Amino acid sequence: MPELPEVETVRRTLSRLVVGKTIREVEVRLKRIIQKPEEPELFADLLEGQTIQGVSRRGKFLRFLLDDGVLVSHLRMEGRYGLYEGSDEVEPHTHVIFRFTDGTELRYRDVRQFGTMHLFAGEEDLSSKPLHKLGIEPLDESFTFDAFRQAIGKRSTKIKPLLLNQAYIVGLGNIYVDEALFLAGIHPEREAASLTRLELQKLHEAIVHTLKSSVEAGGSSIKSYVNGQGESGNFQHSLNIYGRNGKPCVTCGSLIEKTVVGGRGTHFCLKCQPLKRKRSTPKNKL
Repeated sequence: MPELPEVETVRRTLSRLVVGKTIREVEVRLKRIIQKPEEPELFADLLEGQTIQGVSRRGKFLRFLLDDGVLVSHLRMEGRYGLYEGSDEVEPHTHVIFRFTDGTELRYRDVRQFGTMHLFAGEEDLSSKPLHKLGIEPLDESFTFDAFRQAIGKRSTKIKPLLLNQAYIVGLGNIYVDEALFLAGIHPEREAASLTRLELQKLHEAIVHTLKSSVEAGGSSIKSYVNGQGESGNFQHSLNIYGRNGKPCVTCGSLIEKTVVGGRGTHFCLKCQPLKRKRSTPKNKL
Protein backbone atom coordinates (compact mmCIF):
# COMPACT_ATOMS: atom_id res chain seq x y z
CA MET A 1 0.00 0.00 0.00
CA PRO A 2 -0.65 2.35 -1.58
CA GLU A 3 -1.17 0.77 -5.01
CA LEU A 4 -1.95 2.33 -8.39
CA PRO A 5 -5.52 3.50 -7.61
CA GLU A 6 -4.43 5.15 -4.37
CA VAL A 7 -1.44 6.88 -6.00
CA GLU A 8 -3.63 8.01 -8.90
CA THR A 9 -6.13 9.43 -6.41
CA VAL A 10 -3.33 11.29 -4.61
CA ARG A 11 -2.09 12.58 -7.97
CA ARG A 12 -5.50 13.95 -8.89
CA THR A 13 -5.89 15.57 -5.47
CA LEU A 14 -2.43 17.16 -5.57
CA SER A 15 -3.08 18.44 -9.10
CA ARG A 16 -5.97 20.46 -7.70
CA LEU A 17 -4.08 21.60 -4.63
CA VAL A 18 -0.52 22.52 -5.69
CA VAL A 19 -0.25 23.02 -9.45
CA GLY A 20 0.71 26.64 -10.11
CA LYS A 21 2.27 27.15 -6.68
CA THR A 22 5.87 28.38 -6.43
CA ILE A 23 8.26 26.89 -3.91
CA ARG A 24 9.82 29.48 -1.59
CA GLU A 25 11.91 27.08 0.43
CA VAL A 26 12.21 23.42 1.37
CA GLU A 27 12.91 21.97 4.79
CA VAL A 28 14.26 18.42 4.94
CA ARG A 29 13.86 16.91 8.41
CA LEU A 30 14.86 13.33 7.55
CA LYS A 31 17.82 13.11 5.19
CA ARG A 32 17.38 9.51 4.04
CA ILE A 33 14.08 10.34 2.33
CA ILE A 34 16.13 12.28 -0.24
CA GLN A 35 17.80 9.82 -2.62
CA LYS A 36 18.90 12.22 -5.39
CA PRO A 37 20.88 14.39 -5.09
CA GLU A 38 22.72 12.88 -2.13
CA GLU A 39 22.95 16.21 -0.33
CA PRO A 40 19.56 17.34 1.10
CA GLU A 41 20.83 20.92 1.09
CA LEU A 42 21.35 20.78 -2.69
CA PHE A 43 17.91 19.19 -3.06
CA ALA A 44 16.37 22.15 -1.26
CA ASP A 45 18.42 24.72 -3.18
CA LEU A 46 17.45 23.28 -6.56
CA LEU A 47 13.74 23.42 -5.71
CA GLU A 48 13.65 26.98 -4.42
CA GLY A 49 11.92 29.32 -6.87
CA GLN A 50 10.48 26.52 -8.99
CA THR A 51 6.79 26.37 -9.84
CA ILE A 52 4.88 23.08 -9.91
CA GLN A 53 3.54 22.84 -13.47
CA GLY A 54 1.77 19.52 -13.09
CA VAL A 55 1.58 16.21 -11.23
CA SER A 56 1.71 12.94 -13.16
CA ARG A 57 2.18 9.29 -12.26
CA ARG A 58 4.38 6.40 -13.42
CA GLY A 59 3.29 3.15 -11.82
CA LYS A 60 3.20 3.78 -8.07
CA PHE A 61 5.46 6.84 -8.34
CA LEU A 62 4.32 10.48 -8.31
CA ARG A 63 6.04 12.91 -10.70
CA PHE A 64 5.99 16.62 -9.77
CA LEU A 65 6.66 18.47 -13.03
CA LEU A 66 8.68 21.62 -12.36
CA ASP A 67 9.98 24.58 -14.37
CA ASP A 68 13.30 22.79 -14.65
CA GLY A 69 13.16 19.13 -13.73
CA VAL A 70 10.99 16.45 -12.20
CA LEU A 71 10.62 15.42 -8.57
CA VAL A 72 9.86 11.69 -8.32
CA SER A 73 8.22 10.58 -5.08
CA HIS A 74 7.41 7.08 -3.87
CA LEU A 75 5.02 6.84 -0.90
CA ARG A 76 6.00 3.26 -0.05
CA MET A 77 3.80 1.88 2.73
CA GLU A 78 2.53 4.86 4.69
CA GLY A 79 3.82 8.05 3.07
CA ARG A 80 1.25 10.80 2.58
CA TYR A 81 1.06 14.41 1.42
CA GLY A 82 -1.11 17.16 2.82
CA LEU A 83 -1.55 20.87 2.10
CA TYR A 84 -1.51 23.12 5.17
CA GLU A 85 -1.40 26.75 6.14
CA GLY A 86 2.03 27.83 7.30
CA SER A 87 0.61 28.59 10.75
CA ASP A 88 -0.75 25.05 11.22
CA GLU A 89 1.00 22.87 13.77
CA VAL A 90 3.47 20.45 12.19
CA GLU A 91 2.41 16.89 12.94
CA PRO A 92 4.85 14.19 14.12
CA HIS A 93 6.64 12.18 11.41
CA THR A 94 6.63 15.12 9.00
CA HIS A 95 9.91 14.70 7.13
CA VAL A 96 9.85 17.17 4.21
CA ILE A 97 8.09 20.55 4.02
CA PHE A 98 7.67 22.49 0.76
CA ARG A 99 6.83 26.10 1.66
CA PHE A 100 5.07 28.08 -1.09
CA THR A 101 5.15 31.79 -1.78
CA ASP A 102 1.42 32.06 -0.98
CA GLY A 103 1.96 30.97 2.63
CA THR A 104 0.73 27.39 2.26
CA GLU A 105 2.87 24.31 2.76
CA LEU A 106 2.93 20.84 1.19
CA ARG A 107 4.04 18.45 3.92
CA TYR A 108 5.23 14.89 3.53
CA ARG A 109 4.57 12.57 6.48
CA ASP A 110 5.79 9.00 6.74
CA VAL A 111 5.50 7.07 9.99
CA ARG A 112 7.58 4.14 8.72
CA GLN A 113 10.10 6.35 6.91
CA PHE A 114 10.31 4.14 3.79
CA GLY A 115 9.34 6.82 1.24
CA THR A 116 11.84 8.24 -1.25
CA MET A 117 12.35 11.39 -3.33
CA HIS A 118 14.54 11.79 -6.43
CA LEU A 119 15.09 15.12 -8.18
CA PHE A 120 16.03 15.04 -11.88
CA ALA A 121 16.92 17.64 -14.47
CA GLY A 122 14.63 17.77 -17.54
CA GLU A 123 12.80 14.47 -17.99
CA GLU A 124 15.79 12.27 -17.23
CA ASP A 125 13.70 10.46 -14.62
CA LEU A 126 11.95 8.25 -17.17
CA SER A 127 15.26 6.74 -18.30
CA SER A 128 16.87 6.62 -14.85
CA LYS A 129 16.42 4.71 -11.62
CA PRO A 130 13.89 4.10 -10.15
CA LEU A 131 11.60 4.46 -13.21
CA HIS A 132 13.74 3.12 -16.06
CA LYS A 133 12.71 -0.55 -15.88
CA LEU A 134 9.01 -0.21 -15.21
CA GLY A 135 6.54 -2.12 -17.37
CA ILE A 136 3.39 -1.06 -19.20
CA GLU A 137 0.71 1.12 -17.58
CA PRO A 138 -2.58 -0.79 -17.12
CA LEU A 139 -4.71 2.36 -17.37
CA ASP A 140 -2.92 3.72 -20.43
CA GLU A 141 -4.11 3.34 -24.03
CA SER A 142 -0.97 1.28 -24.67
CA PHE A 143 -2.35 -1.47 -22.41
CA THR A 144 -3.94 -3.40 -25.25
CA PHE A 145 -4.68 -7.09 -25.11
CA ASP A 146 -1.80 -7.80 -27.49
CA ALA A 147 0.63 -5.82 -25.32
CA PHE A 148 -0.61 -7.64 -22.22
CA ARG A 149 -0.32 -11.06 -23.85
CA GLN A 150 3.17 -10.29 -25.13
CA ALA A 151 4.28 -9.16 -21.66
CA ILE A 152 3.17 -12.21 -19.69
CA GLY A 153 1.50 -14.80 -21.90
CA LYS A 154 4.41 -17.17 -22.51
CA ARG A 155 6.08 -17.10 -19.10
CA SER A 156 6.19 -20.17 -16.89
CA THR A 157 5.96 -18.11 -13.70
CA LYS A 158 2.86 -18.37 -11.52
CA ILE A 159 0.41 -15.70 -12.59
CA LYS A 160 0.11 -13.86 -9.26
CA PRO A 161 3.81 -13.05 -8.66
CA LEU A 162 4.12 -12.26 -12.36
CA LEU A 163 1.37 -9.63 -12.12
CA LEU A 164 3.03 -8.19 -9.02
CA ASN A 165 6.35 -7.79 -10.88
CA GLN A 166 6.57 -4.10 -11.79
CA ALA A 167 8.91 -4.87 -14.70
CA TYR A 168 5.97 -6.27 -16.69
CA ILE A 169 2.88 -4.36 -15.57
CA VAL A 170 3.10 -1.43 -13.18
CA GLY A 171 0.92 -0.43 -10.28
CA LEU A 172 -0.66 -3.77 -9.43
CA GLY A 173 -0.36 -4.72 -5.77
CA ASN A 174 -1.67 -7.54 -3.63
CA ILE A 175 -5.24 -6.30 -3.29
CA TYR A 176 -5.91 -5.69 -6.96
CA VAL A 177 -4.19 -8.82 -8.23
CA ASP A 178 -6.39 -10.97 -5.96
CA GLU A 179 -9.49 -9.08 -7.10
CA ALA A 180 -8.64 -9.25 -10.82
CA LEU A 181 -7.81 -12.98 -10.70
CA PHE A 182 -11.10 -13.69 -8.95
CA LEU A 183 -13.05 -11.66 -11.49
CA ALA A 184 -11.33 -13.55 -14.32
CA GLY A 185 -11.84 -16.95 -12.65
CA ILE A 186 -8.11 -17.74 -12.59
CA HIS A 187 -6.33 -19.48 -9.72
CA PRO A 188 -3.34 -17.42 -8.48
CA GLU A 189 -0.98 -20.42 -8.81
CA ARG A 190 -1.70 -21.06 -12.48
CA GLU A 191 1.35 -20.67 -14.70
CA ALA A 192 0.94 -17.75 -17.08
CA ALA A 193 1.86 -19.96 -20.03
CA SER A 194 -1.04 -22.30 -19.18
CA LEU A 195 -3.66 -19.60 -19.68
CA THR A 196 -5.75 -19.80 -22.83
CA ARG A 197 -6.34 -16.81 -25.06
CA LEU A 198 -9.85 -16.47 -23.63
CA GLU A 199 -8.53 -16.57 -20.06
CA LEU A 200 -5.94 -13.91 -20.89
CA GLN A 201 -8.67 -11.74 -22.42
CA LYS A 202 -10.78 -12.12 -19.27
CA LEU A 203 -7.79 -11.25 -17.09
CA HIS A 204 -6.89 -8.20 -19.19
CA GLU A 205 -10.47 -6.92 -18.89
CA ALA A 206 -10.57 -7.73 -15.15
CA ILE A 207 -7.39 -5.76 -14.45
CA VAL A 208 -8.68 -2.66 -16.23
CA HIS A 209 -12.14 -2.92 -14.68
CA THR A 210 -10.81 -3.43 -11.15
CA LEU A 211 -8.34 -0.55 -11.30
CA LYS A 212 -10.81 1.89 -12.88
CA SER A 213 -13.48 0.99 -10.34
CA SER A 214 -11.05 1.60 -7.48
CA VAL A 215 -9.89 4.94 -8.89
CA GLU A 216 -13.52 6.04 -9.17
CA ALA A 217 -14.01 5.07 -5.51
CA GLY A 218 -10.91 6.97 -4.40
CA GLY A 219 -8.83 3.86 -3.78
CA SER A 220 -8.89 1.39 -0.88
CA SER A 221 -8.26 2.46 2.71
CA ILE A 222 -7.29 -0.91 4.14
CA LYS A 223 -4.81 0.53 6.64
CA SER A 224 -3.79 4.17 6.82
CA TYR A 225 -4.19 5.48 3.26
CA VAL A 226 -5.76 8.91 2.74
CA ASN A 227 -5.54 11.29 -0.21
CA GLY A 228 -3.96 14.75 -0.17
CA GLN A 229 -6.99 16.18 1.64
CA GLY A 230 -7.03 13.58 4.38
CA GLU A 231 -9.96 11.66 2.86
CA SER A 232 -10.18 7.86 2.91
CA GLY A 233 -10.98 5.74 -0.12
CA ASN A 234 -14.11 3.58 -0.42
CA PHE A 235 -13.18 0.68 -2.70
CA GLN A 236 -12.52 -1.60 0.30
CA HIS A 237 -16.30 -1.82 0.67
CA SER A 238 -16.53 -3.39 -2.81
CA LEU A 239 -13.84 -6.06 -2.45
CA ASN A 240 -15.00 -9.51 -3.56
CA ILE A 241 -12.13 -11.68 -2.34
CA TYR A 242 -9.28 -9.81 -0.64
CA GLY A 243 -9.39 -9.98 3.16
CA ARG A 244 -12.45 -12.29 3.16
CA ASN A 245 -10.75 -15.51 4.24
CA GLY A 246 -13.31 -17.96 5.68
CA LYS A 247 -16.29 -15.97 4.42
CA PRO A 248 -18.70 -17.21 1.70
CA CYS A 249 -17.83 -16.40 -1.90
CA VAL A 250 -20.08 -13.69 -3.32
CA THR A 251 -20.55 -15.79 -6.46
CA CYS A 252 -20.95 -19.42 -5.35
CA GLY A 253 -21.14 -19.39 -1.55
CA SER A 254 -18.07 -21.58 -1.03
CA LEU A 255 -15.71 -20.50 1.73
CA ILE A 256 -12.89 -18.23 0.56
CA GLU A 257 -9.44 -19.67 1.21
CA LYS A 258 -6.12 -17.99 1.93
CA THR A 259 -2.63 -19.20 1.13
CA VAL A 260 0.79 -17.74 0.39
CA VAL A 261 1.89 -17.29 -3.22
CA GLY A 262 5.20 -15.66 -4.01
CA GLY A 263 5.55 -14.64 -0.39
CA ARG A 264 2.24 -12.73 -0.36
CA GLY A 265 -1.00 -13.57 1.40
CA THR A 266 -3.41 -14.66 -1.31
CA HIS A 267 -7.20 -15.02 -1.29
CA PHE A 268 -9.15 -17.22 -3.72
CA CYS A 269 -12.26 -19.32 -4.22
CA LEU A 270 -11.30 -22.81 -5.35
CA LYS A 271 -14.69 -23.40 -6.97
CA CYS A 272 -14.67 -20.17 -8.99
CA GLN A 273 -10.90 -20.29 -9.57
CA PRO A 274 -10.03 -23.97 -10.11
CA LEU A 275 -6.35 -24.88 -10.21
CA LYS A 276 -5.84 -26.41 -13.63
CA ARG A 277 -2.53 -28.21 -14.05
CA LYS A 278 -0.65 -28.39 -17.35
CA ARG A 279 -0.90 -31.79 -18.89
CA SER A 280 2.46 -33.50 -19.22
CA THR A 281 3.44 -34.79 -22.62
CA PRO A 282 3.67 -38.60 -22.53
CA LYS A 283 7.10 -40.01 -23.28
CA ASN A 284 7.53 -42.32 -26.29
CA LYS A 285 7.47 -45.94 -25.29
CA LEU A 286 10.52 -47.98 -26.24
